[in-house]
Amino acid sequence: MKSQYVIAANWKMNMTLEECEEFLDKFKNLLLDIPESKVIFCPPFSALFTMNVLLEGTSYVLGAQNVYWEDKGAFTGEVSAEMLISCNVSHVIIGHSERRQLFGETNETVNKRTMKALSSGLTPIMCIGETIEQRNNDETLAILREQLMVGLNEINSENINKMIFAYEPVWAIGTGERAEPNQIAEAHHAIRNVLTDAGATDAASIPILYGGSVNGNNVKELLKIKEVNGYLIGGASLDAKEFVSIIHQTENHIKE
Repeated sequence: MKSQYVIAANWKMNMTLEECEEFLDKFKNLLLDIPESKVIFCPPFSALFTMNVLLEGTSYVLGAQNVYWEDKGAFTGEVSAEMLISCNVSHVIIGHSERRQLFGETNETVNKRTMKALSSGLTPIMCIGETIEQRNNDETLAILREQLMVGLNEINSENINKMIFAYEPVWAIGTGERAEPNQIAEAHHAIRNVLTDAGATDAASIPILYGGSVNGNNVKELLKIKEVNGYLIGGASLDAKEFVSIIHQTENHIKE
């Protein structure tokens, strides 16, 4: 028996309210058994309230795609931790590469968002990962260390152990490309070492997810990598049948 996997669906800027309902109807009909894995749905902000209603009475939990570090004020387009909590959100993605590359997110702002999430009782899913240029220049491990050490600045060991981390090589997100198993294992092992250096008292127990074109066809290979504790899934999580296939394959692996 392996430890619980975390399977998080990042719906990005997809899914209307009607589409959320259609997805959940199909999803529930396909996934009849309650999974041992923790399944987290991270819809766009506009769907959080509706998804909370749709997930009521299930074992699935609700996550958001971002959070701001101030409680309230003149911050057009941002969303506060209190607003998320009022929708029954328990997890929040922070530092996704699309936020970093398209919207100017930095390691420092990732740190501020993470501290606010933790102080509010939310579980951060901190995303880190290198670009193809950085990998080609053999900078992957140095980049991961920098992103983690700055992102975790002034966060104590107790709080680090409450977090989830997601390794997402930027060049593999939405491209159909996937890092090789040895590359993934090396990165996850390095991340765990950095978490220890950052003060985590039990880094071995902290979930480290893989993200980057995860789908029903390659999940079996990912399950063989013992350093991987789950996945942060983009495109494949928008298809109920494929998302259920990923969960089923994971559950079968857990029971082996």
